[in-house]
Amino acid sequence: TLGYFDLAVLVPQDSPIRSLQDLVAQAKARPGKLNIGAINMGSTQHLAAELLKTTLGIDVQIVPFNGSPAVLNALRGKQVDAAVEILAPVMAQVSGKVLRALAVMGDKRAPGLPQVPTVAESDPVAKGFSVASWNALAAPAKTPQSVIARLNQAANAALALPDVKQRLQGLGVEARGSTAEQQAALLESEIQRWGAVIQRAGIPKQ
Repeated sequence: TLGYFDLAVLVPQDSPIRSLQDLVAQAKARPGKLNIGAINMGSTQHLAAELLKTTLGIDVQIVPFNGSPAVLNALRGKQVDAAVEILAPVMAQVSGKVLRALAVMGDKRAPGLPQVPTVAESDPVAKGFSVASWNALAAPAKTPQSVIARLNQAANAALALPDVKQRLQGLGVEARGSTAEQQAALLESEIQRWGAVIQRAGIPKQ
């Protein structure tokens, strides 16, 4: 594993939805009427939105777009009420008061937005909710174990360097290494977790 990065629930700055609690209240007052934008069906953002929907028990429409620019254009143009997006690329728009982050989706608050609560903090039914995207280093399956060990040692040594951590943090990435075995276990657990989300949401195979 190389690093983790946050996702957030976003609305336009002038939206009447001021918090995740507001979003839940409006969704329950108008079942099926609120739209949440996300990128391509089956993406991390799309599946995170589906998990948020089922966890909070709200009836909203998840609207997939071809890419992040399309999601953000729809959000700013009020074509969707909210969006789920990776936080780093939209931080400038949040800081510039174009968009408002209602909640971050990880297990702790984002360093750049300490005033924004997590989803788990925002609603009692979301206790334990945690979604983050991550990157990892991979090699062909037949790579000798000695080479895997050497690559792993070098990657973890690099991730421990203060300037590397700082540079990644500036890109919205939390540097976090692992062993090869831990990464394999993470991948397996993620396949099971998101497979269940896909099945519950009835998302067709692409």
